[in-house]
Amino acid sequence: MSNRKYFGTDGIRGKVGEYPITPDFALKLGWAAGCVLAKDGVKKVLIGKDTRISGYMLESALEAGFASAGVATAFTGPMPTPAIAYLTRTFRADAGVVISASHNPFYDNGIKFFSTEGKKLDDAIELEIEAQLEKEIDCVESKQLGRASRITDAAGRYIEFCKSTFDHDLSLAGLKIVVDCANGATYHIAPKVLRELGANVIEIGCEPDGVNINDNCGATDIRALAKCVIDEKANLGFALDGDGDRIIMVDHKGNKIDGDLIIYIIAREALRQGQLKGGVVGTLMSNIGLEIALKNLGIQFVRAKVGDRYVLEKMLEKNWRLGAENSGHVLLLDKTTTGDGIVAGLQVLAAMVRNNMSLADLCSGMTMMPQVLINVRFAGKHDPLTNPNVKLAIEQAEKELGIHGRVLIRKSGTEPLIRVMVEGNDAAEVQKLAEQIAEAVKASN
Repeated sequence: MSNRKYFGTDGIRGKVGEYPITPDFALKLGWAAGCVLAKDGVKKVLIGKDTRISGYMLESALEAGFASAGVATAFTGPMPTPAIAYLTRTFRADAGVVISASHNPFYDNGIKFFSTEGKKLDDAIELEIEAQLEKEIDCVESKQLGRASRITDAAGRYIEFCKSTFDHDLSLAGLKIVVDCANGATYHIAPKVLRELGANVIEIGCEPDGVNINDNCGATDIRALAKCVIDEKANLGFALDGDGDRIIMVDHKGNKIDGDLIIYIIAREALRQGQLKGGVVGTLMSNIGLEIALKNLGIQFVRAKVGDRYVLEKMLEKNWRLGAENSGHVLLLDKTTTGDGIVAGLQVLAAMVRNNMSLADLCSGMTMMPQVLINVRFAGKHDPLTNPNVKLAIEQAEKELGIHGRVLIRKSGTEPLIRVMVEGNDAAEVQKLAEQIAEAVKASN
C-alpha cells in the first residue's frame, strides 16, 4: 500500500474537516471515481452510510461529483457495509460506495468502494482513481449528467438476505439475546433479523444521534453488553461495530467470544455438517490457541497479514471459504462476499440450536493463550517503531518470552495507532511485557 496517496487498507479514512475527509475532496473523489468507472460502462452506483453526522455532508458531495461525471447514484440511507456489498449485487449496480469509518469515533469518517460483484475494488482501479484525482475536475454536458434516486426498501431486502443464511429448519425461539448495535448502521437491522427468527431480543446501542456511534458500546467496548447479558440472564449477547462488518459475542457468563473463537465454532460446525471446504485463514494476530484447536480437528490453518483485505486475498488464493480476524471480521465466502457481523453471528446461533449447546459450551474445545493488545496513539509524522528505546523494549520482551510466546508490533492501517500485541503462557508476564513496550512507544512521541 506504500505507493498510495489516499487509499489505505480499507478505503480512504481520516478526521472529518481535515484533508482528505472534506466536502471538496469528496466532490472530486466522486468525479474521479465516476470518470474511471465510466470507462468500463459504469452508469449507476449505490451510496450507503453509517450513522455519523458527517455522512450527510459527504454523500451530498459524492453525489455531485458522480453526477458531473455522468454517473447516476442511488441512496440507501444508513446501512451496514456488508449490506451495500449485497445490494450492489442484487440491484445490478455497477459499483457501491460506503461512507463509514467503521469502529472509529464519530469525528472520523471514510469512503470505500465495492465492485459490481460486491467485492472491494482491485488495487489497479484504486490507483487509477488516485491518478484521476491529480487532474482538473470537469463536467459532462447537461443532458449526460447523472441523476439521483433513493432506494426505499433497502433495509427490508437486507434483512431477508441475512435470514436466508440461517437454516430454515431452525428457530431462535426460547433464546434471549442482547444485541448492541454500537449506535451504528445495524440499529434498524440486527434486532429485526433476530426477532423475525424467533428470539427474545433486548436492544442496546440502538439509538444513534450522529455522534454516539462506537461510544462506549459495540464490538470495541463490550462492557455494557456483558453487564446487560448477566443482569437480564440472557443466553448470549451480540456486539456489532459502527458499520456492521465486525462482531464480538458474549456468553451467558459475560465472557468475551472474539473472532478467533467465532471462526473456530463455525469451522467445527462446517466439519460436523460435512460442508467444510479447505481450511481457515487467520492473521498474524490470531491466537495460537486457534491454530492448535483447528489442528486437533484436522483443519488446515494459515496466517495472512492483518487486515480483512489480506485475509480475503489469502482465502481466494487457496480457494477456501472461511477466514477471520480476532477483532471480529469474519469472512464466510459461501454466504457473502465480505465480512458481515450479522451473518457470522447467525452461523454461531445455528450451531447452538443444532447441538442444543450454550455458547460457552461451544467454545470449550479451544483454549485461548493469554494475549494482550494495547493501542498507543502517536502524533506527528515520526515512526515510533524506529525509536531505539522501542526496539530495545521489543528485543527484551522477545528474549524473556523465548520460544513460549511472541511479540507483534504494527501500525494500524486505519488510525494513528501503534498496536502492541504480546502472547505467551503466563498472563501476568504477558501483561507486564505489553505495558513495558507500550510505555516505550508513548515515551517516543
